[in-house]
Amino acid sequence: MAGHSHWAGIKHKKALIDNKRGKLWSKLSKAIIIAAKMGGGDPDANIRLRKAIDDAKSVSMPKDNIERAIKRGTGELEGGNLEEILYEGYGPGGVAVMCEIMTDNRNRTAPEMRTLFSKFGGNLGATGCVAYLFDRKGMFVFPPEVDEEQLTLIALENGGEDVQKIDGDKLQVTCPPDTYAELAEAFTAAGLEAEVSEVTRIPQTTVEVDGGTARSVLRLLEALDDHDDVQNVFTNLDIPADVMAEINAG
Repeated sequence: MAGHSHWAGIKHKKALIDNKRGKLWSKLSKAIIIAAKMGGGDPDANIRLRKAIDDAKSVSMPKDNIERAIKRGTGELEGGNLEEILYEGYGPGGVAVMCEIMTDNRNRTAPEMRTLFSKFGGNLGATGCVAYLFDRKGMFVFPPEVDEEQLTLIALENGGEDVQKIDGDKLQVTCPPDTYAELAEAFTAAGLEAEVSEVTRIPQTTVEVDGGTARSVLRLLEALDDHDDVQNVFTNLDIPADVMAEINAG
């Protein structure tokens, strides 16, 4: 879990920078389009769309942008011709990497992904080459001050599978993807606000790397995450605490 939580933390810090550049809004628009395309434009009846809209609102995306994205997804406006693709491969040190892509042109995106993997010391692999190393789960991360007993009780009563401490005293709750929405609503009703709330891919095991390799892998992950078509990047990278402290120190 250490590797996953490290990269999750880095991603959420980066989101503030991405927002300033407009990249985050673009990616969130794509998430809304795909959600509306797959399940319709009513967020009350489309859990995935509701989550995408909530994510957009959390970074102050204008209401007009959100409404346009929904209409593109439902076909009321042009520009909704997106498809979801998974790209899989390996980074430096044999670290597994998965990318969730939303693109309107896979013939453009595929070679660009291959180039990025190669440029930063990795290799783009065949479909399924690393997917088996990850479990798709709903995940919530809460700050240390949250009441662990209350959190655990709510989780167990609403489809949660596991509660554990990560990154010191933060609390992580996981659940099957199909109970994610129910559990999210239960936490909200109880006034418990998660720092991270998402359906993600959690590695079954992690690969621990040294400082040099960790820096190389992080450069690859950040380059992939910066690509306009990449929605999410997942890895089984495990960076030891002392190495992470050294990296953070510059």
